[in-house]
Amino acid sequence: FNIYPDSIHYAKLAIWLPKHGGYLAGNVGPSQLDTRFFALGNMMAIISSLTSEQQSQAIMNLIEEQWDDLVGEMPMKICFPAVEKDEYRIFTGCDPRNVPWSYHNGGSWPVLLWSLIAAAQKTGRTDIAKRALEIAETRLNKDNWPEYYDGTRGLLIGKEARRYQTWTISGFLLAKELMRNSAHLGLISFAQFDLENASQSCEL
Repeated sequence: FNIYPDSIHYAKLAIWLPKHGGYLAGNVGPSQLDTRFFALGNMMAIISSLTSEQQSQAIMNLIEEQWDDLVGEMPMKICFPAVEKDEYRIFTGCDPRNVPWSYHNGGSWPVLLWSLIAAAQKTGRTDIAKRALEIAETRLNKDNWPEYYDGTRGLLIGKEARRYQTWTISGFLLAKELMRNSAHLGLISFAQFDLENASQSCEL
């Protein structure tokens, strides 16, 4: 309700979304959505059980079906798609680090690997987790653990990326440990809240 076509800037959204996929969009005001995909928010919603099982699976379906856009050659995009032209100038103040498909504007961030792995583990989608980890293992050490990657698929080391970044390394190690022992997920994850049973308990 209260969502109008002209408030959705991503014109190809209906084509881009898979039939059984979806994600949590940003609400920037009455009837105004930021329809970009924001990786960290969606992953943390799964990990913290802010999404139902059905919603969690829909987010993972989207990642799997739109792999090239959201994960590409370096897990994973901080947001998709990037803002360009006037939006880039307004939203970023023409920050040269945030040109389209770079840094905060559609850049690929290795540190997001751990949250992707955790969400995949929680939803039982270990195939997604293994695929993402294989990409990271192939590149990160060779590239000297950069902060972020540029480009629509994350092929290029970020133009201003610092090397040997602690959060890149620790995110990778956490992802590896979560894959080695999924029981560790309980340290950072909330159990799914059973709303139906909770409401029945309140009635009693």
